[in-house]
Amino acid sequence: MCGIVGILSTTKKDTAVYIYDALTILQHRGQDAAGIVTSHKGRFYMRKANGLVKNAFRTEHMTTLLGDMGIGHVRYPTAGTSSGAEAQPFYVNSPYGIAFAHNGNLTNTKQLAQELFEQDLRHINTNSDSEILLNVFASELAKLQKQRINEQDIFDSVKQVHKRIRGAYATIGMIPGYGIFGFRDPNGIRPLILGKRTTNGGTKYMLASESVALTALGYEITQDIKPGEAVVIDRKGNIFIQQCSENPKYSPCIFEFVYFARPDSVIDDISVYKTRLRMGERLAAKIYKEWGDEKIDVVIPIPDTSRVSALQLAHELEVKYSEGLIKNRYIARTFIMPGQKLRKKSVRQKLSAIGLEFNGKNVLLVDDSIVRGTTSQQIVKMARDAGANKVFFASAAPAVRYPNVYGIDMASNKEFIAHGKTTEEVCKAIGADKLIYQDLDDLIWCVQQGNKKIQTFDSSCFDGKYVTGDIDQQYLNEIEEVRADSVKEENNTNESSELICNDVE
Repeated sequence: MCGIVGILSTTKKDTAVYIYDALTILQHRGQDAAGIVTSHKGRFYMRKANGLVKNAFRTEHMTTLLGDMGIGHVRYPTAGTSSGAEAQPFYVNSPYGIAFAHNGNLTNTKQLAQELFEQDLRHINTNSDSEILLNVFASELAKLQKQRINEQDIFDSVKQVHKRIRGAYATIGMIPGYGIFGFRDPNGIRPLILGKRTTNGGTKYMLASESVALTALGYEITQDIKPGEAVVIDRKGNIFIQQCSENPKYSPCIFEFVYFARPDSVIDDISVYKTRLRMGERLAAKIYKEWGDEKIDVVIPIPDTSRVSALQLAHELEVKYSEGLIKNRYIARTFIMPGQKLRKKSVRQKLSAIGLEFNGKNVLLVDDSIVRGTTSQQIVKMARDAGANKVFFASAAPAVRYPNVYGIDMASNKEFIAHGKTTEEVCKAIGADKLIYQDLDDLIWCVQQGNKKIQTFDSSCFDGKYVTGDIDQQYLNEIEEVRADSVKEENNTNESSELICNDVE
């Protein structure tokens, strides 16, 4: 689950500064690496590095990122290592020169890698499926054999990409001297939003993963790019949009609304904030129905993503709401850290309890979801150590029982605490007195109220139903081999050793 952004200005040459700001706003979508590519007088200028946006770019880097258009990326890894080689954007020299940023995950990468080598005669240099996606697009564009391209050439190439590629992908690309473009997979699993800003100095156009990146920088939201659609913005500021899929169907990822997206974002005309309010309402109704005889003294959210749901839940139950857990804002989001050991180490560093809010009370802890259970176990223990009388736990999402294959780091069902367990068994495993999950039908209802035109969502991590229709057990076994926590820990250990050797040399 990465964050992507692209900006084209009809007059200004300081695009990189605004891409930097947008990436900072999208930092919650990826904390592993960051990169920016700009274009000036037909040349690319690139900077990318591991770490947060603020650490990847210094003044000396920004001054070299020249141009009136550019694209940026913050990386969230689902496979491989935290190597800078897999930081984005990627680029290829032929044809025309193409820079490319991708959010999502392809599900037929093995087949595509073989096709690219044997049929397209293209070389892949990393383990990243994003590089494969870029090369498929570049290969299709090269087949046109044209010295100068137009918007229809890009649309025709995207049509072929949709035919060859399966999985989730929202992408932004740039061709020097021509403009920027973006497209979304036929199911619309990953978001992509278009906006513009008009000032006395001209007009700027932006494509981004979330609306908050646009609105925070003063852009007006133009539209969500629909499933299968592609958009092209040329150097003169002309915008072209075309449907490039034969069978588009809205099936956005429901976990965007549960966890990944910021609450102040609107995705596919659905307010994330209002969705989470409704999640709190529905969960409160279930608690009232099933736990009516249980005394709850205080509702405490596990910051930050569950705050909105927890506040509404407390309001509905007429129970005191308290910020009893304080977050260290200089610790990264534990869910998106590669490797279970690192997650375990970070929870105590990330959160601390205010004893006055726990001591002698029956506490209801509310989290957005429970995936591996690492955070839940430690926070329940933290609550007991702070003197809680009883510790109840509520998840604003259903139980996560199945792998996610579309760009979220949920690869192995063996790592899910709810896999093969009843709610009572999970409750015992995390050490709570009682545990309750949101029902999937209620979660879908909460999201769908924002845009009733959307009839289906990718909720595969909850129900095991994959909207692309190409996922079998063999594929799940394969991704488990490359994306399991144990593999990541080994890869990152090996990488650290290599870096140490390089430093010594």
